[in-house]
Amino acid sequence: MNQPLFDDVRPSPIAGAWYPGDPDRLRASLSSYLAQANAPDFAGEVKALVLPHAGLVYSGLTAAHALKTLEGSDVKRIIILSPSHQAYRGHLLTSAHQAYQTPLGIIPIDREAINFLTEKLVSKNLVVNPIRNDSEHSVEIELPFLQHIFPLGFQLIPLMMMDQSQPMAEALAAALHELILSFPPTEKTLLIASSDLSHFYHQRQANRLDQRLIEVLQDFDLAKFYQIKFLHSAEACGHGAIATVLLTAKKLGANQVTIADYRTSGDVSQDFSSVVGYVSAVVSGDN
Repeated sequence: MNQPLFDDVRPSPIAGAWYPGDPDRLRASLSSYLAQANAPDFAGEVKALVLPHAGLVYSGLTAAHALKTLEGSDVKRIIILSPSHQAYRGHLLTSAHQAYQTPLGIIPIDREAINFLTEKLVSKNLVVNPIRNDSEHSVEIELPFLQHIFPLGFQLIPLMMMDQSQPMAEALAAALHELILSFPPTEKTLLIASSDLSHFYHQRQANRLDQRLIEVLQDFDLAKFYQIKFLHSAEACGHGAIATVLLTAKKLGANQVTIADYRTSGDVSQDFSSVVGYVSAVVSGDN
């Protein structure tokens, strides 16, 4: 694919650390994870995915089980919602650059779509803050897999939530639904929620916490999803991103969440004393 030319490209702050910086090694790693993965059985069309965002060695295989469902398909745009692990002003963050860069090439940002969302959210007194030279990993870590699966390219809409509250999730889901309906029906849009689960518990406790979230995740019950977060009976650093994607996908006809894979960092490191939980899921529906 011929790479588009941009004057203002966000350089990768994590290539060579969170995933291989050499393109050939990176492709080989991605191919290996996808070859090991098994796509889950699900009904209908893929509307969205829930993916983890740790370093590739820890969460790559978990992500690959869900991403494998995309092989052979085509998308025009991918909307990635994540938390922000750094503090900025505003309710929602996006990139001020024209494109993202990874060792596999350039990914253009759909600026018109971001302007559309900004106008919709500003009308609800919600601030969208475009940031430059950010170090946020939770959007970028998903990109090499997507570039590998979609070699013809796609446009990216990166959204990092400072405000992950239920009202924010509902407002953003309404704006995203309107945005997606504004695209031509022939141009498929994919939603991705980027989130890890519980952090730094013993494996046994992490499994209990994560299983509660996984059960609620499959219910499409936004109130219950926020209730378990409020009661500290489950954890997800991107709970708002997951909630927004689920709600948007439901508006688009999704009615099923299929868990593709679950594991923890301990399954890789063999240190079960303090682990991070990872889940991947496929959100699907018929219309």
